[in-house]
Amino acid sequence: MKLLVTGGAGFIGSNFIRHLLGSNATVEIVDFNTLTYAANPENLTDVQKDSRYQFVRGDICDGHAVEQTFALKFDAVVHFAAATHVDRSIEDAGPFLETNILGTRQLLEAARRVRNLRFIHISTDEVYGSAPSGLSFTEQSPLDPRSPYAASKASAEHFVRAYANTYGLSTVILRCTNNFGPYQFPEKLIPLMIANASEDKPLPVYGDGLQERDWLFVEDFLRAIQLALEKAKPGSLYNVSAGQPQPNLTVVRTILRHLGKPESLIQYVEDRPGHDRRYALDSAKIRRELGWKPEVAFEEGIHKTIAWYQQNRLWLDHARSGEYRHYYERHYTKRAQTFRS
Repeated sequence: MKLLVTGGAGFIGSNFIRHLLGSNATVEIVDFNTLTYAANPENLTDVQKDSRYQFVRGDICDGHAVEQTFALKFDAVVHFAAATHVDRSIEDAGPFLETNILGTRQLLEAARRVRNLRFIHISTDEVYGSAPSGLSFTEQSPLDPRSPYAASKASAEHFVRAYANTYGLSTVILRCTNNFGPYQFPEKLIPLMIANASEDKPLPVYGDGLQERDWLFVEDFLRAIQLALEKAKPGSLYNVSAGQPQPNLTVVRTILRHLGKPESLIQYVEDRPGHDRRYALDSAKIRRELGWKPEVAFEEGIHKTIAWYQQNRLWLDHARSGEYRHYYERHYTKRAQTFRS
């Protein structure tokens, strides 16, 4: 199988590439990435020399670059590439509209011309909006995005389903809860708290910290993606969750406990606009149809994640300082392809 992965230098994308290369000896992967601020080439240092892996620098919003890339001929696309940080979307929604909606449309337009191509679209639980207390959203629940980021992802989903219905494109959509684990950019909650607590810096917590999120260790999501790629029926839509929502404050306190740091490091800050109170997904469908279930408990995942960041301090320092941006020029430029208009 030859696979196009968009956004493969990001958190989940890089973990997925590593997972697939390690579990499938015959797979070939082309990583198509524009290398925005959160796309870190250092995430894939261990696979650079693998002959089954190829890096192509290009922008999914660039129709010509997308067409050039699709000329390499693929059996499937796994579409991770997206602007994802909610706070940034509140400050400026423009890049989210461009990347998440228009970029997805460019990929779909190229994909619909390829016979028997499978298109896996990675979405988010945030398209549902805030879940009422005690309830979990199913795949039939109405969408109610509450931030520019969530609205852009919901719109992208509508395009994916439209291309499936109109052109017969074989699509699968995965709506996942918050992932955590190695290689996550340190603007996100868990790596930010680990990094700050390790240096005895304040841990900023929005509002009262009682917003609930359902955290899924990234390895569990990678298995779900692989199952969807191999077994899901065309047009399928799946929620993917650990099924155990918990307050952000509990997550922060768990990290402090694992690091042996005092709760006095917690600093409550003004809540952000439109902050959803609770996310919760029912993942019974993917369990029933694909046989997937989460295998890494939250405490175990936090332990693994903290250990990884402690063992990879140089990666963290580069991510926080922006030094990783020079990695492409030093290590990729001579052999990477660059497609652009």
